[in-house]
Amino acid sequence: MTLFLGLGIAGVVLLLVTLVFDGVLEGLFGGAGVLDGLFDGLLSLPVIAGFVSMLGFGGALVLGTTGLGAGPATAVGIGAGAAAGGLTWRFSKALMRDEPSATPRGTDLVGSPGSVVTPIPVGGYGEVLVYLAGQPLKLAAKSPEAVARGTEVWVEESLSPTSVAVRPVRR
Repeated sequence: MTLFLGLGIAGVVLLLVTLVFDGVLEGLFGGAGVLDGLFDGLLSLPVIAGFVSMLGFGGALVLGTTGLGAGPATAVGIGAGAAAGGLTWRFSKALMRDEPSATPRGTDLVGSPGSVVTPIPVGGYGEVLVYLAGQPLKLAAKSPEAVARGTEVWVEESLSPTSVAVRPVRR
């Protein structure tokens, strides 16, 4: 039973080390060219940690609650470890497949309303607050005329990824 509990605890410790150092262990081995790619997929550290911990805790559970010996406890532990390792692999594969959303560009903002937060002088830059998909973006802004703070504006053109040309909204 002590061996099974030790395996379970070692698996949990390996999982914690993997989560805390997030890729550092793979980087150490990969940087030296040793075991290159070994920690990807089914042999990733979280999968191994899940397998080892469930092997240990599953075996200890069977040994402590039934009259079966070490052989059946090991078999149940291997089954539980394989299930935990497989689920960990599927979850990590699904998470890695998740694509981040595209970063908004200045061209995405053309035609958007906004308001001036830092006055725009003639021929100079100020700042505007524009909303894109409900998210506020603060950008440098240029206008052919002076625009006071709080004035509503329309984005007319993207000057760079972080600056736009605006015109005041006339009512």
